[in-house]
Amino acid sequence: MRMQYKNFARSEEKVSLLGYGAWGIGKTMWIGADDAESKRSLNRAIEAGVNLFDSALVYGNGHSEKLIGEVERESGQKLFITSKIPSKKFEWPARDSSILAESFPEDHIIRSTERSLRNLKRDYLDLQQFHVWNDKWAGQDEWKNAIEKLKRDGKVRFFGISINDHQPENGIEAGKTGMIDCYQVIFNIFDQSPTDTLFGFCEQNQISVLARVPLDEGSLTGAITAETEFPSGDWRNNYFRGARKGQIAERVATIWEDVSDELESVVEAALRYTISFPAVTSVIPGMRTEKHLLANVQYINRGSLTPAILAKLKRHRWIRNFYQ
Repeated sequence: MRMQYKNFARSEEKVSLLGYGAWGIGKTMWIGADDAESKRSLNRAIEAGVNLFDSALVYGNGHSEKLIGEVERESGQKLFITSKIPSKKFEWPARDSSILAESFPEDHIIRSTERSLRNLKRDYLDLQQFHVWNDKWAGQDEWKNAIEKLKRDGKVRFFGISINDHQPENGIEAGKTGMIDCYQVIFNIFDQSPTDTLFGFCEQNQISVLARVPLDEGSLTGAITAETEFPSGDWRNNYFRGARKGQIAERVATIWEDVSDELESVVEAALRYTISFPAVTSVIPGMRTEKHLLANVQYINRGSLTPAILAKLKRHRWIRNFYQ
């Protein structure tokens, strides 16, 4: 099979079912990224039919965006490039007490977008997103005015929300305004909560979904054991702290027991799980190396999982928040 494509939101724009998550190539927080290897991976992604590349202003303070912009120009291809605006207070997630005027004032939304465009050396973003969100802001006008201005000036084609970690319904009120074209949300075998309400809302309103963290920051690669160590300074030392690695290894082992007769790896199960839901427009794993990119392309091109396998995986839902 070849790469599949889906319409983006309410448009005729086609985006690849496999997108490229570009946090890791920013080089900060993820230790070990190499620009030459990252560019090889980006180029092979384009050759394989990937056209959606998801970055953010804070990924390496613009470094991820710069690499994607370079590769786009060198390839001669027109890509679907997304970015994100950080909260002015640099908070992840947006706290319940956060105030829109302090987190996303209109001038901050516009200036951040213009910085991303300079990094990419582009005139427009295909998709711009709030990097965090508080749905208490949904009824306020300042963010809507900024979106309207950016679209009117041709600097942004679509706008969306990168939903707070493990809060898939924190964005639905904003979606009801008609101003939101896309949600980016954590969705994987462990965190199945977007299937409860968000996916139905998106299908009803033709809002696209970018499924992020499909491998649970590495948990669903099958490579994490109780003895796994990460480089000093790598943020995963916190995500997988304490007894968490052992817990993950046990749970992943039971997933493998359920799928090993029919699938090649836990990674295959994890990636194909996410694309088995019609609401998902694209899944965006991190792919810092050519090796990982090629494996992910192969798995995604095999298509959705069977109903029997999906039924087995449903029991592996695990409610927890390792970001805290």
